[in-house]
Amino acid sequence: MLRRAAGAVNTGRLPRRARVWHHASMVGREELVDAIAGFTLFADLTDPQLAGIVHTFEEAVFAEGERVLRQGLTGSGFYVVLDGEAAVVIDGTERARLARGDFFGEVSIVLGESPIADVVALRPLRCLVLAGPRVEGFLIDHPRVMYRMLQVQARRLRAANRWRS
Repeated sequence: MLRRAAGAVNTGRLPRRARVWHHASMVGREELVDAIAGFTLFADLTDPQLAGIVHTFEEAVFAEGERVLRQGLTGSGFYVVLDGEAAVVIDGTERARLARGDFFGEVSIVLGESPIADVVALRPLRCLVLAGPRVEGFLIDHPRVMYRMLQVQARRLRAANRWRS
């Protein structure tokens, strides 16, 4: 469990060094490879490719109630949920929930625009994170991941259009 230092001001965010581990231990890496192997996004990848993802992405943990992305502010990365649950909130209204295997942040990076939603941890949230400037190269190097991401975006667009009708 991550804790704040005594007397620290509660800003709603944990200190960055407390949230991000640059690489997990060897046992942790093997467990992460096993975990992400079951995610639809990475379903087409080989074990060595999955291990490469675990080494390329960082791991971040967010406390319950913490905003991971903020509507209208610069997007910071591409997030894949390992554990926990988050809400996608637009103008104060929850629009969707994200759980294990879901991802977010990619649209802001691809478009070079600010997020149109807050993403808020509903309970402790653990994610793999790839910094925004590294996403394009990652997707070009992993076209099957890009295709899976496109499929999810198409489903999200279809659901949004149904919601509007």
